[in-house]
Order: sequence, then structure tokens, then C-alpha cells
Amino acid sequence: MTTTTPELAPWPTGRANRDTILAQFGEGRANLMQWAMTTGDPLADAVVTEMHELGMSRARPLVAQGIHHGLASLTDPPPALAALLTQTETVPDYVDDELLDELSLPYFSSPSAVHMVSLAAGSLIRVYDSPSIAKVLVTSGRLVEGAARRLRETGNWQLQVMPPGSLRLGQPGYIAAIELRMLHAHMRKLNIDRHFDVARYGTPINQVDLGRTWIDYTLTSYTAEDSFGFGMSTLETAGLYKYWWYLAHLIGIDARLVQGITDSHAAARIDAAFQAVTGPLIPESVALAEAGLSTVTATLKELLGVPEQLSRPVLNAITRRIHGDATCQDLGVPDEPVADLWLRPVVAGLRSTRERRRRNPAAWQAAIEKNIADAKTELAADDQPTAFQRGATAAHD
Repeated sequence: MTTTTPELAPWPTGRANRDTILAQFGEGRANLMQWAMTTGDPLADAVVTEMHELGMSRARPLVAQGIHHGLASLTDPPPALAALLTQTETVPDYVDDELLDELSLPYFSSPSAVHMVSLAAGSLIRVYDSPSIAKVLVTSGRLVEGAARRLRETGNWQLQVMPPGSLRLGQPGYIAAIELRMLHAHMRKLNIDRHFDVARYGTPINQVDLGRTWIDYTLTSYTAEDSFGFGMSTLETAGLYKYWWYLAHLIGIDARLVQGITDSHAAARIDAAFQAVTGPLIPESVALAEAGLSTVTATLKELLGVPEQLSRPVLNAITRRIHGDATCQDLGVPDEPVADLWLRPVVAGLRSTRERRRRNPAAWQAAIEKNIADAKTELAADDQPTAFQRGATAAHD
């Protein structure tokens, strides 16, 4: 009989049995998953504790200044905040000018509408699969009624962190990454204070949840976009994964979970462990998936020129392509054979057009530059503060 390693917190009861994970993945991976399910973000969590001890009126300006202007801008900073900023400002060895200024460019080879459909039908549905994440959203009071806002804010967050140079200290992407990290920490405390079932699900917004979300913004997103004609080359994908290593560093994901992944096969291997300990779907996951899909139907119509009567069926067909029949059946996403048939020549045409553009370096570069410019315009037009911007220095959103 196996025993839990003494230094690890108890295995959450609502997750797969430890012995099952041990048999499938070995002791090292089982121990890592046990640690990850029961660990949040120690550095950011300590800052939230410190903020409550100092008082929010004093702490908020200090945290905001540190995030926007760096540790050096603070005189005698509180110790937890200093520790967090020291970590975020310590650049890992693999980060160089190429990563910061070039590796994210393939993201902009597709317009933002592609990424919004990918988010709604791909990434966020997988995020919502997690019962612990769904429960966090229930506690926050932003379950179904916040779906459209959540999609918009997530899309905007990506538009901030992906432009070349945006992850340098003090730049908008760096700031957005740390703000999201702090929002997670505030929400973690809020959920614990409201008696989140830690024994069943593990720590709210734990390292498995964070790592799994990282997978959904990389592997699931790339798979989704390829499924409707916007795939990337092996080299482009490898560069984007490496770019996301650094994003993981900034948003508080332990490097052992994601660093070193350079292709979708490697991503799928760690995802198998994440998925094995995620737990079964709950009703809230189904409601979240439906709400997310409903918000993006108009975007899909604009992107693919879908006839109005086929918009939602085509979105369902794309969703089934991404997640498979079994998951979609659990989520209540119906089979759409007519829409899938309509989709095939459209996707083939989009893929062919994309490959012709790729073979023309000037046209490919022009598309990237246009999409970057359009992203900046979109962000400038949406002047409403996001949840991560408000939540970075607040007690909760």
C-alpha cells in the first residue's frame, strides 16, 4: 500500500485516487501533482496576507507602484511585496531579446477574432471542465452572467501580453501578467474565507489549475485554431511555447510543470497528468460552457461568413472537433453533421489561403503588422478596467 509523502498536504478527496496516479505516472509525477493540487502561489499569497495586515488603504498604492514601476521605485517595501517583485524581476536564463521581441509574432498571424473563437470554443471550455475552477467562479458570483465579460477580458489580457516587447519590465504585458497573478491570489483568499472545500478540491486556483490553464492557452488554443484553418508551423509553435514559459514565470506557475515544453506532444504528456487529477465535470461546468459559446456566435459569423441559421451549429461542430464527442456529450454540445459538412470546404479554403500567404514573406509580415495594429486599436477602444486590473490591489473583485 502506498503512503503519502510526509511533507505533502493530504490528497484532495474529490480528485483521482493517488494510487491510480501513482500507477499511471510514477511516484515523482504523483508527488508533483499532490503538491500542485494543494499549493497556490506562495509569493503572491503572502502579499495578499501582508496587504490585509497593513490595511488596504496603505497597501494598495504600494502594490500598484511596485507592479507598474518596479521594486527599485519603492522605499523600504514590505517584505512579501519585495519578495514577489524580486522573483518577477529576476529574468530566467532562457529569456533573451529573441524571446521578448520575436517569438510571439506568430500569434498575430491570425486576427483577434480567430483567438476569440478559439478562447470560447477551445481554451475556456477546457478551463471550465475543472470542478475546482467552476466552484471558484461560483464563489466569486461571476458564473453565467459574467461569461461575456470574462471572454472579453481574457481576450484583452492576451492582446496585452502577446505583442513583441510587452513582457519587458514596466511594459503593458508584464503589468497585466502580475495583475492577473495578484487577482488570483485575492480570489484564493476570498474562496478560502468563504469555506471553499479544500479537502475535496485542493487549494483554490492551485498549481494544477494554473498549469492546466496554461495548457489551455497553448495546446488547446493551437489545436482549436488549426481545426478551423489557422494552424502554425512546428517552429512557430515551439517559439510560442517558449514565450509562454516566461509568462508562466510571471503569473506564478511553478517551472517544473511547464518549462521545457516545446511541442504539442510534450504538452499533451503533462496535460494527461493534469487531466487525470482534475475530477469529473459538475453542473456549473456545463452552464459555463454554454454561456461562453453563446457569447461568441456573432464573432464566428463575422470570421467565417457563416449563414445566420448555421452560426451556432457550426460553433458546436468546431467545439466537437476540438474536444471530442465524449466531452461534448457531457457538456451538452450536440452533434451537428450538417454544420460539420458545411465547415469542411470553408476550413480547407482558409487553410489554403493561409499557406499561400505564408509562402509570401512580405504578405505574411504585413498580416502580422496589421493584426498587431488592430489589437492596439481594440485595446484603446475598450477603456473599461478589467477584473485583473481592479483585482490586483483590491480585496476581491
